Amino acid sequence: MSPTLAATWQSLGILESVIAEKRLTLYDEADELVIAEVGDDGREWRLTPAACDAWRAMQAAAAVDGVTLRIASAWRGIARQTELVRAKLDRGETIAAVLERLAPPGCSEHHTGRAVDVYEPGGPVLEEAFETTAAYAWLQQHAGRFGFTLSFPRANPNGYIYEPWHWCHHP
Repeated sequence: MSPTLAATWQSLGILESVIAEKRLTLYDEADELVIAEVGDDGREWRLTPAACDAWRAMQAAAAVDGVTLRIASAWRGIARQTELVRAKLDRGETIAAVLERLAPPGCSEHHTGRAVDVYEPGGPVLEEAFETTAAYAWLQQHAGRFGFTLSFPRANPNGYIYEPWHWCHHP
């Protein structure tokens, strides 16, 4: 772990013991990213080339089955993860509560450029109710064919909330 990351955790009130207790992995930031999708708001969602190819193939296969998959979030660096955590702390949330929904900077699969948060247009975004959508049902049945797995099922060992929308590509 870098001294910079240790200082970041300290500034957020994240103890190194919490990282160990939650059995979190440290991830390097992806160094090669391509645009996987452009959101309706013009935001560019980036993934590694391999994850992008797999995402597009999966998205096309879902479309053939009448299911639309869109990206709500993809690559984000350590600096952005720090901003997200800090914003929740500034709103008065405890670090323990924040770390049920957000990985500490350096520990997010989003840093790898292989993770996508998925939604179906018109459906819930970044909510547990995503599990009731046709998109989730399709992902449960087919995502593995494209190298994507659900990272945070119910009662996951990392102590995160259930995230039916969060899928990571494992080449």
